[in-house]
Amino acid sequence: AAGGWTPPAQAGAVAGDPAAAAVLARVAAVVVSVRVGVAILVAVVRRETGKRQQRIMWQKIKRIFKHRWQDESDSRKAVPAELAERLRRRVVASEQRHTGEVRICVEAGLPLSYLWRNATARQRAVTLFGKFRIWDTAHNNGVLIYLLLADHAIEIVADRGLNAVVSPAQWQEMIRHLSQALRDNRYEDGLTQALEEVSAVLVEHFALPSGAANPDELSDLIVLM
Repeated sequence: AAGGWTPPAQAGAVAGDPAAAAVLARVAAVVVSVRVGVAILVAVVRRETGKRQQRIMWQKIKRIFKHRWQDESDSRKAVPAELAERLRRRVVASEQRHTGEVRICVEAGLPLSYLWRNATARQRAVTLFGKFRIWDTAHNNGVLIYLLLADHAIEIVADRGLNAVVSPAQWQEMIRHLSQALRDNRYEDGLTQALEEVSAVLVEHFALPSGAANPDELSDLIVLM
């Protein structure tokens, strides 16, 4: 309907249907969050004469919609409460074997500010590593396992103590073979495997001494965004 008017009958149908109301709310949120950015991008595209530049701009617009269409509810569908609890228990069990700290974060899509500057999943993961203070551990061996649903991307960010004994190539190889499970939407398999491989590295280099206890410096809860 013109001017955003919703006929009374239609409005009543939406009000009586929580699922329809949720979809409309999501559409409204996406439109509000991206319309300014898209308007600017469209203006830039129209000014560009090169086909390559136009293609790059339209790819950016598509990525914005892809990411901003998703929200925390998508993360909770991918990792429902029962799975989040299973993963939390696996983190607790892992930390009983070494002195490290492991956090798992699942995010549906990147914030608009990241999309505007073409930021990568890696850049977002590094930011969250700092935000969650994973660097602030006694042995400098905290690790973030980050899953970005919109890109089916997984990133592992480790603190300096662990990076001193594990090369970037080793981390990238780990990420490479973990990605297949995520592309197939097997989130539990992918995250569990990531945790197992990170745990193996921590046990190898930072095994908990006999009779000692991990002080559990960081929360074990799974972060869903």
